[in-house]
Amino acid sequence: MVKVLLVSKGMEFIIKTLKKRNAQEIKERVKKSRDGLDDLAKLLKVPKDVTCVTLDVKGIPAEWVSAPEAREDKIIFYLHGGGYISGSLNSHRELVSRLSRTTMARALMIKYRLAPENPFPAAVEDSTKAYKWLIEDQNMNPKDIIIMGDSAGGGLVFATLINLRDKGESLPAAGVGISPWTDLGITQESYRMNRKIDPFISIYGIMFSAELYLGDTDYKNPLASPIYADLKGLPPIYIQVGTAELLYDDSVVIAKRAKKAGVDVTLDIWEDMPHV
Repeated sequence: MVKVLLVSKGMEFIIKTLKKRNAQEIKERVKKSRDGLDDLAKLLKVPKDVTCVTLDVKGIPAEWVSAPEAREDKIIFYLHGGGYISGSLNSHRELVSRLSRTTMARALMIKYRLAPENPFPAAVEDSTKAYKWLIEDQNMNPKDIIIMGDSAGGGLVFATLINLRDKGESLPAAGVGISPWTDLGITQESYRMNRKIDPFISIYGIMFSAELYLGDTDYKNPLASPIYADLKGLPPIYIQVGTAELLYDDSVVIAKRAKKAGVDVTLDIWEDMPHV
């Protein structure tokens, strides 16, 4: 015989209170992460000769960043990092301004939707929509576009390329990942080996971000964790990573798998460098 035990009114109240408190703690932690990244960016000044123009890209806040040397017909489509829970146009403006100057290309940044308010697949939906806007609304040649991103944004580069390929869309000239986060299952060896030497990312912080972004999604979903994807047919890929990174193997393993799939891959490893 199975006995069904009813939860008392008192216990129901306790459970409800704990859920509410946990939700508030998550909200406060996410806010701290977002504010911290933006505050750090305030230490870096965008050169006065760089032009920054905000715009709306099919409902997505965006910004053109152009150094004086930038050509109108060459585009970096940049996807910021921040663990899918933080990061903004403000947090990465200075970095993107330097990229525009160095590459002599205009850069488009987007403020894609973040978790926990907008979990997977919101980010890849936004990045795909913005890329198509460049092609369809701005009449840009895909071969004049490079999709680039750091950390979560680097993983989003791969996810965007995979999504575009699977939808039969025209692919850009190349993809660039700076310390890309490609395994949201956090299964790679470097998560254990480098957990005490990467000063920028903690294992608990990245687990927190992964949980909020994934929600109920299987971490092996290829658009969430591109390391598990079929990588055939992707454009040339360039990856930078440091040996002191928690995410070191995220780069090394996906580079090996992409190369095995026939993709032209360049993996640039920096000795003793931490994340991004």
